Amino acid sequence: MALPTPKENTTAVVTGSSSGIGADIARELARRGHGVTLVARREDRLKELADELSQTHHVRTEVIAADLTDATSRAEIPGEIERRQLTVDILVNNAGFSTMGAVHKGARDTELSMVRTNVEAVVDLCTLFVAGMVSRHRGAILNTASTAAFQPLPGQAVYGASKAFVLSYGRALGVELKGTGVTVTTLCPGPVETGFAEVSGLTDQEAGESLPKFMWVPPAQVAKAAVDALSAGRPVVIPGSANRIGALLAHLLPNSLLLPVLAKQHPALKGTWKEKPGAH
Repeated sequence: MALPTPKENTTAVVTGSSSGIGADIARELARRGHGVTLVARREDRLKELADELSQTHHVRTEVIAADLTDATSRAEIPGEIERRQLTVDILVNNAGFSTMGAVHKGARDTELSMVRTNVEAVVDLCTLFVAGMVSRHRGAILNTASTAAFQPLPGQAVYGASKAFVLSYGRALGVELKGTGVTVTTLCPGPVETGFAEVSGLTDQEAGESLPKFMWVPPAQVAKAAVDALSAGRPVVIPGSANRIGALLAHLLPNSLLLPVLAKQHPALKGTWKEKPGAH
């Protein structure tokens, strides 16, 4: 089994755990007996979840309020964990967000914050914790990407590119760590019923119109698939058969055919994007 056996002084760090997939991944790990360290900005939400998990599953729970867009805030996380005399056996890089719309209409600060959260934080936290895992010959890393990682995504260009990075990085890191006792799994969910789209600037109706209902997967189901894959040491997991087929097609179809279709269908570009003759 690739998932380390839980011990009294070990913990699973789960970023972006104040809601959505991150909260359900923390629930799934706690259900399997792992203590969890919940990391996000909203400390009140983290404390509520920590209380729920300790009472329901009787595991040790910790809360660390941190802004993962900020390098200084991230750098303080290992010290906070060490101060509590804990060892990180599992790292879940789940924090992330998206914006919607054309790049030329985007806000510079928001786009850069997205890169810092979706990309920089993943690299930073892996760099901070992986060396210790290797020295102990045990550990498991789960990085959350997206089915957006399998092709460019007009309307969410930075988000799609950031998730493609996470997928590529996780695959390469997993090969580097082969034989060390540390495994890497990349989670690539499709649309998930978490309110993510609304935060990104879409209404539920717009999100539902752009992506068929059969592609949507409940967050608890995504979390279980993710932790199952982590436990099995699988390098990539795509919850939902429709999403797996979609990812395969996106990988196989030429961008010259696929991208115009994606641009026309994306709710953030509807009515504003027109294919130019000869465009590819």
